[in-house]
This record gives sequence, C-alpha cells and structure tokens, in this order.
Amino acid sequence: MTETKAQNDLLVILGGTASGKTRLAVALAEEYGGEIISADSRQVFRGMDMGSGKDLHEYGAVPYHLIDILDAGGEYSVFDFQRGFFRAVAEITDRGAVPILCGGSGMYLDAALRGYRLVEVPHNAALRDDLASLTDAELVNELRRLKPGQHNSTDLLDRERTVRAIEIARGEAENCSADERPPRLRSTVIGIRWERDVLRQRITSRLKERIDNGMIEEVQRLHESGIPWERLDYYGLEYRYVGAYLRGEMDRNDLTQRLGSAIHNFAKRQGNWFRRMERHGIAIHWIDGAGDVIEQAREIIRGSYLPAES
Repeated sequence: MTETKAQNDLLVILGGTASGKTRLAVALAEEYGGEIISADSRQVFRGMDMGSGKDLHEYGAVPYHLIDILDAGGEYSVFDFQRGFFRAVAEITDRGAVPILCGGSGMYLDAALRGYRLVEVPHNAALRDDLASLTDAELVNELRRLKPGQHNSTDLLDRERTVRAIEIARGEAENCSADERPPRLRSTVIGIRWERDVLRQRITSRLKERIDNGMIEEVQRLHESGIPWERLDYYGLEYRYVGAYLRGEMDRNDLTQRLGSAIHNFAKRQGNWFRRMERHGIAIHWIDGAGDVIEQAREIIRGSYLPAES
C-alpha cells in the first residue's frame, strides 16, 4: 500500500455505465488505503445485484459503504444519500483511510461535490390527493415549474417519481431556511472516457453477460418476494424492461434490443450531466478508458497528494 497525506478530502472516480469505474476505484483503494463510497441509488438495496451492476466480486477485501444497507422495495432519496455520504466520509477519515466516491449518478455526485442544501421531506397526503387529479403531462409541467432545468430527467418518466419530486420540491421551498448548506469538500475528480462506439460495445457485452448470469431471475425473485411490478419499474431501466419481459410484453430478443438501446441513451445523458458538472465548476480530470487507467490515475493523484510525513 502506498501511504499518502491527503491535501484533498476526497478522491472521486466517475464515468458512464460500463466504463470500468468500479474496477479502477478498487485498484486505487488497494494502492492508497482507501474505502469506497457508492454513488448509486439502487446499490443500497439488498438483492438488487445484477440489475444495479453492483459487481461486488470486484471489491475483494476493500471496504465499501452505501451498498446493501436497505431491503429491496423501499425508497432512497438524494437526501438519504447525502446524509449517508457525509457520515461515511467522516468515518473513513477518522480511520486514517482515503474516502473514494465511485459512481455514475450525476445528481448524487453533484449532491456530494457541490454540497446541495437538501431538506428531508416526508410524504404529504393532502398534496398527493390534490395531485391525483392531474394528468401525467400536468404533473410534468408542475415539476418543471417548481424546478426548471434542475430535476433528474428520470423523474419525468414515471408518475410516482414525478409526484415524489413535486412533493420534495414544494417541501424544500417551504423549508428554505431550515438547514445550512453542507460543506463542499476538496476533491480530486477522475473521469473515465471511452470512444462512443467502443462504449456501445462494452454496454452491449455487459448487458448480455448480466442477462445470461441471472438478471432475469433476480427480477423474478424480487417480484415473488412481494415487490409489485410498479415498484420495480421505479428502480430503473433494467427492472422496468425485465419486468415487462416477465409479464409477457416482449420476447427475449426484444428485451436485449430495447433495453440495450435504452441503456445507450442513458449513457448519453450521463455524459451530458458530467459536462453540466464541469460548467458548474467541478474540475474533472478525464482519462482514456482504452489506456492504462491506473497509471493515468496515479499521475493525477500525484498532483493532489503528498508523500506521508515520516
């Protein structure tokens, strides 16, 4: 293990789906004495492994945080993530280890790096009753009015998510002075970038591997455990499309083609969000995924960390 004295509080490894970010984060954690914090809204749930791309086999003995902390079927918000993230950073730092944030969710990464001031918003039964009479299009318009250009685009794809996003936006507006903004951490941010055609091939190959190795069976088990299809749809593309396949709405070939296309489009949106982060002041050091990613990352880290004092 290479000992370091951190000038920065946090090392961040980000990238699109199938970019290899987990493997790089683990390698750096092994080299620099780090612990990994997952920035993923689904990896927190136990039993959601293949569909969330958890890849726990890659971690080895490296400690990780915000993975397998809740039973599947529940909810996990950006507020929950931010609270857990800052708690994990404090625990890891107290142990003298290096916190390594790893993920591809732009909103979660932003909440960590830019220190969004978030308010815990409980369910509002009266508001939900009022929203129940609105059409899906009217709900989307209301969310856009409340948070123009700032919300997660996936909140527009599912009625339940849109209702919850409106609920949170109104709750935040009503409690705008309730909490102070959390501190912004000093961070070194490394992003993995691939040529578009190569990344498409990696996404396709990874999807086929996940389907062949139990993703369909995983979704079936989750449904049989009592999680309704509508709730599984809430957990994202893999669960939504596999659920449709299991309900007989498409065949296996359609599943592979349509889910693959949806994931490719999602990867484009991830790239757009990373560019948005850069426009808002987050300095991302991009490395070439086709090259020696570990050595490229070392070069960047050498500029952000000093040798440990003897």
